[in-house]
Amino acid sequence: MFPLVETIKVLDGKIYNLLYHQRRLEYVFKIYFKKPPFYLLQDVITIPEEFSQGLVKLRFLYNRDNHKLEFSYYKPRKINTLKMIENNKICYSLKFTERSHINSLLKQKGDCNDILIVKNGFITDTSIANIIFYKDNEWLTPATPLLKGTCRDRLLKEGKIKEEIIKINDLHKFKGFCLINAMMCGDLLPISIENIKKQRS
Repeated sequence: MFPLVETIKVLDGKIYNLLYHQRRLEYVFKIYFKKPPFYLLQDVITIPEEFSQGLVKLRFLYNRDNHKLEFSYYKPRKINTLKMIENNKICYSLKFTERSHINSLLKQKGDCNDILIVKNGFITDTSIANIIFYKDNEWLTPATPLLKGTCRDRLLKEGKIKEEIIKINDLHKFKGFCLINAMMCGDLLPISIENIKKQRS
């Protein structure tokens, strides 16, 4: 019923990054529905009193004609290790609610916390976030993400990160990595690059 979703951070009743969510919504409507949206997110989102305190995840579910809001309190996941998984067919350029193909790859994570998806030799994303890499006092993000996240777009616009083509064989050049998404877009603290485990052939 609702094929698409925007995951939006709400902290103590304040909505974060709404401009970038609105821009992506407009892009999705143009590409998927062939028409502009008939509303602004700021006009249709109201935070219920019970979710006006603390860190809250808002799932804004929508189709061409309707939308639905789902609120839940959010507890950040601790992700320190990634299993590199290669898949050349995966496509997730729009934020769909249907994620069975990603969930199928996630089953291969072994004892790691999450996966790092590689497509045609290029680094893309993890199952839930964009990734950025640290070297020489700079943060670089792959120019080949599966999904261009709103946090990623904002950090690029602010000049805090840069895009770069990153292949499997480039990973040794970096000291660390960090995951970013709508709910994890705060302090950029690098995790050792050695915590990315290669897929066994």
